[in-house]
Amino acid sequence: MIDEIKRFMKMESAGGMLLMGAAVLAMVAANSPLDVLYDALIDVPVEVRIGALEIAKPLLLWINDGLMAIFFFHIGLELKRELLDGELSSFSAVVLPAIGALGGMAVPALIYVFFNQGDPVAMQGWAIPAATDIAFSLGILALLGSRVPVALKIFLVSLAIFDDIGAIVIIALFYTSDLSTTALVTALACIVVLFVLNRFHVVSIAAYVFVGLIMWIAVLKSGVHATLAGVVMALFIPIKPQPGSEYSPLKELEHDLHGVVAFGVLPIFAFANAGVPLLGVSGQSLLHSVPVGIALGLFVGKQIGIFGLCWMSVKLGLVRLPENLNFKSLYGVSLLCGVGFTMSLFIGSLAFEDVGVNRMFDERLGILLGSLASGVAGYWFLSMVLPKKSASD
Repeated sequence: MIDEIKRFMKMESAGGMLLMGAAVLAMVAANSPLDVLYDALIDVPVEVRIGALEIAKPLLLWINDGLMAIFFFHIGLELKRELLDGELSSFSAVVLPAIGALGGMAVPALIYVFFNQGDPVAMQGWAIPAATDIAFSLGILALLGSRVPVALKIFLVSLAIFDDIGAIVIIALFYTSDLSTTALVTALACIVVLFVLNRFHVVSIAAYVFVGLIMWIAVLKSGVHATLAGVVMALFIPIKPQPGSEYSPLKELEHDLHGVVAFGVLPIFAFANAGVPLLGVSGQSLLHSVPVGIALGLFVGKQIGIFGLCWMSVKLGLVRLPENLNFKSLYGVSLLCGVGFTMSLFIGSLAFEDVGVNRMFDERLGILLGSLASGVAGYWFLSMVLPKKSASD
């Protein structure tokens, strides 16, 4: 049994499968007699107090503000490694996925705005369909096994990284509340300390984590979303080993956190946020401008934005398609990028957090419909166009 679990966790699709299982479990709980227990669980108050310092939130917000900070920290580590020592360290390798990410964020947002213009509350969710869920998308792609060319995986991962950068910028600029000067000054002081630790080549992870925890609390209290503290902290983790050593703190930490994020943070987040009660769904609910804008933004906007901009750039001679990558497989991946599940749910929780009108049902319904359609269509299309034999053959 233990060996079988280990083999499952080593599977490339394991994270996406577990994420999908957690979402299904949440849906079952929210649409069964267990719904009372489900709601009570995610709403249970959790409080931490040290003297005058107090953090009191329901469990759902501890997950969204706390656990997701670890997720964003892992994204930051991956981003820094790729830029300095990975696929994104070459300018020519980043142009095509960067162009695709730009189109994949702009077109879905425009589609959402088209359906929701004139409603100031609904317009708060314009960024929801702009996000791509890398864990889900890679998990679905991995189901096709060795038929998937390496170039296609690299394109998807690179595009998702740029997509995450865009999401981080959107959260920082558009989803912040009233700012606290004292808390911001404290956070800036923590950044200075992290900079000093990096400049003096301190490789102790504990030192960075201690300062990062203080910075997370300060950012949480500042009005800027707390998950951004994870990204900032990651940028100061050293990637180069000390002289005479092969130990890279960043690579070691990224490796250690991969399982925590894939098999812990993301499934817990999915379970806490995907529980949509469908018993009251009517035709009017399905046709509301918010779920329609999100679902079409993810399913239609992503494929048009990503594939359309990439195709145009190649035809104009601005970039070249990587070797072993063709327009058919590129279109299939563009479909898969419409799976916005985790990041879309996260941005949705921020978008309608303080508007005073409950749109959480509408945005979750749109995310589920758009992501499901994109995942099924993307898998079906790629299974048709990818070679029947292993790509390495």
